Amino acid sequence: MSRTLNLSLTDELRAFIDSNSGDGTLYATPSEFVRDVLREKKERMEAAQIRDAILEGYQDAIQGRTVSYSGDLRRLLRKTDE
Repeated sequence: MSRTLNLSLTDELRAFIDSNSGDGTLYATPSEFVRDVLREKKERMEAAQIRDAILEGYQDAIQGRTVSYSGDLRRLLRKTDE
């Protein structure tokens, strides 16, 4: 579902968008460029959340806040693929 969003931009931002879209660029339209920039930002935010969770787990391990696991990790991972 496509939805429209109208934005007010500074002259500098509009010039940046214009210089990255159109003839001779990777993006045919300003909309394509802006959508790609937003997707990249979303991916960076998601990666930061994953990185923070990994660091939190690492700190837990350093502090000895761990629980022994005696199950079959390979089997558990196979179940998640189904």
